[in-house]
Amino acid sequence: MPSENLFSDGLYPKAIMTRHTLTVLGSTGSIGVSTLDVVARHPEKFKIFALAGHTQTVKLAEQCAAFCPEYAVVADAVHAAELERLLAAKNCQTEVLYGAQALIDIASADAVDGVMCAVVGAAGLPSALAAAQKGKTIYLANKETLVVSGALFMETAAANGARVLPVDSEHNAVFQVLPQGFQRGRLNDYGIDSIVLTASGGPFLDTDLASFDGITPAQAVKHPNWSMGRKISVDSATMMNKGLELIEAHWLFGCPPERLETVIHPQSVIHSMVRYRDGSVLAQMGNPDMRTPIAYCLGLPERIESGVCALDFGKLSALTFREPDFNRFPCLKLAYDAMHAGGSAPCVLNAANEEAVAAFLDGKIRYTDIARVVAHCLEQGFSDGLNDVESLLILDKETREAARQRIAKAV
Repeated sequence: MPSENLFSDGLYPKAIMTRHTLTVLGSTGSIGVSTLDVVARHPEKFKIFALAGHTQTVKLAEQCAAFCPEYAVVADAVHAAELERLLAAKNCQTEVLYGAQALIDIASADAVDGVMCAVVGAAGLPSALAAAQKGKTIYLANKETLVVSGALFMETAAANGARVLPVDSEHNAVFQVLPQGFQRGRLNDYGIDSIVLTASGGPFLDTDLASFDGITPAQAVKHPNWSMGRKISVDSATMMNKGLELIEAHWLFGCPPERLETVIHPQSVIHSMVRYRDGSVLAQMGNPDMRTPIAYCLGLPERIESGVCALDFGKLSALTFREPDFNRFPCLKLAYDAMHAGGSAPCVLNAANEEAVAAFLDGKIRYTDIARVVAHCLEQGFSDGLNDVESLLILDKETREAARQRIAKAV
C-alpha cells in the first residue's frame, strides 16, 4: 500500500549532499522570483534545470542569463521566438520550448529532483500532476492543484512516493508546527483539535460596505502586507484566497472541514496555528515574506538562510484577531460551502472565481459582482466527483463558459 505519511522524516528530502536540481514553474511571478532569490543564496545546494515564465520574456531572459537553465518554457511560438532573440543577445545557450506539453516535460524530466509549482490557476494542474506521477519533490504554491483535484493529486503523490511540501505561507506555518512524523488524516492520534488559518483581511477590512460597489481594480490589488500578483491580490481582498486555502488544507493534512478555522489577523505576523487537545495553540511567526516558507521547504531537513529580516518584537505594537464577517466576505462563505459540498464543487468554485476576477480587473464587472458570478455557477449543479484530469479540465472549461455568459449579462 502507498504510504500516506507524506510529511514524515522518512519522506523528507535528505540533507543536501549534492546539488538539488530544480524546475521552477511560474519563475517570473512573485513566488518564482522569491524562489530564485533563495536559490541564488545557496549555489552549492541548488541547480536550476528549467524555468517557465509564460509571456514575460524580458524577465525570463534575465533569469536564464543568471541561472543558465537547460530549458526555458513560454506560452506559445510567438513568445518563444522573442525569448530566443533575447537569449541570443545575451549569448545564453538555454533551449526554448513552448506550450502546455513543455510544462509537463520539464516538470517530469528524469534530471529533475524537485519542482516549484507556482503557475497561477488551473493551468498549473497538469504539470503538477505529472511531477507527482514521477515521484518528484513538489514544492506546492499552486493552490488550485488541490482545490480542483485534491483527491486525485494526493492519491497520485502517495502512490508514486512524491513528497508534497506546502509553500503557501499559511500551510507552511501549519506544516512547521505539526508533530514530527505527522500522518495525513490522523489528527486524533496527535491530539490535534483543529487547524487555524490566519488572514490579513486585505485592503477593505474596515471599508464601509456601502462603498463596495465603487471599489476599483487599482484599490483591490494594493495589499497592505504582501507583495503578490494582481489575481491573488484580488482574491485576498475578497478572502476567496483564504477559502481556497481552506480546501487546500483539507487535502494536504487530511483535516475534516469542520475542524478548519479562519481568523483575521491584520498584522500578518502569525501565519497559522494548530490547536491541541490540551489547550495549547502552536503558531509559526515571521515577517510577511514568502522567502521564509520557500527556504524552509527547499532546505529540509536543514534550516537555510532566506534573506528575510528577523522579526523585531520591539516594533510590534499589537497582534490582533477577529472573526471573518460573511457579509463583508461572501466569497469566503461560498468557499466554505463548496468545501462542505465536496465532489466537483471546489473545481466549479475555482473556475468561476478566476473568470470573475479577470473580468473585474478588465473593468467588465464590479467588485461586488465577483461573488455573484461564483454563486451563479455553483447553483448550476455539478457531478459528485471526477477522478481524472481530463474530466476535471472539461468541467473547468464548462464552468468558465457559464461564468462568461453571466458576466456578459453584466451580472
